[in-house]
Amino acid sequence: MSWFHRYGATVLAEPTTYREAATHPEWQHAMAEEIAALERTGNWDLVPLPHDVIAITCKWVYKVKTRSDGSLERYKARVVARSFQQEHGRDYDETFARIAHMTTIRTLLAVASVRQWSISQLDVKNTVLNGELCEVYMQPPPRYSIPHGTVCRLRRSLYGLKLAPQAWFECFSMLSMTLEPSDHDPALIVHTFPRGRPLLLLYFDDMLITGDDSQFIDFVKKW
Repeated sequence: MSWFHRYGATVLAEPTTYREAATHPEWQHAMAEEIAALERTGNWDLVPLPHDVIAITCKWVYKVKTRSDGSLERYKARVVARSFQQEHGRDYDETFARIAHMTTIRTLLAVASVRQWSISQLDVKNTVLNGELCEVYMQPPPRYSIPHGTVCRLRRSLYGLKLAPQAWFECFSMLSMTLEPSDHDPALIVHTFPRGRPLLLLYFDDMLITGDDSQFIDFVKKW
């Protein structure tokens, strides 16, 4: 493991293996934070592995997060599923997720500008972790101790899973049951309410929201 300097701050280089990361307190803390977050959101249940079921494996991925000026913000560790071990029809089916077209983004910005609507850009934290799953089993990540003979049955999606984007989009669709996707671009969700017209545009883990319904926009931001 090497060190490097960024704008006067000494920063750990990003490890490529768990063995490298495990020797440094900064990365140990980052892994502990990730496990705590996954447990807090109920990402998995610990269950015996069913007969004739293959549990996929996972790995740690490490990233040094920096601020806009290049200074150190934090060390980030993520549990990433090894999706190449998934088998179609066994532990995933649909993988498609709607992503906004660039022409739709430009049109939305133009309409908001003409109508003088405020535009909010939301970066949804841990987007793919919000999607609900069923019957996906995974071996625990390194550093995570579980009872012998048990595995993690995923209740929510993880980074790396083939169906992660689709699971998140379906989860978001529950919020927008009263809205309608645009015929032009299904990633654009719009509906006219008596009190206004909200427009939401999804681009994987980014969301643009605008319109003249401030009450609904505030609700989405809090959600």
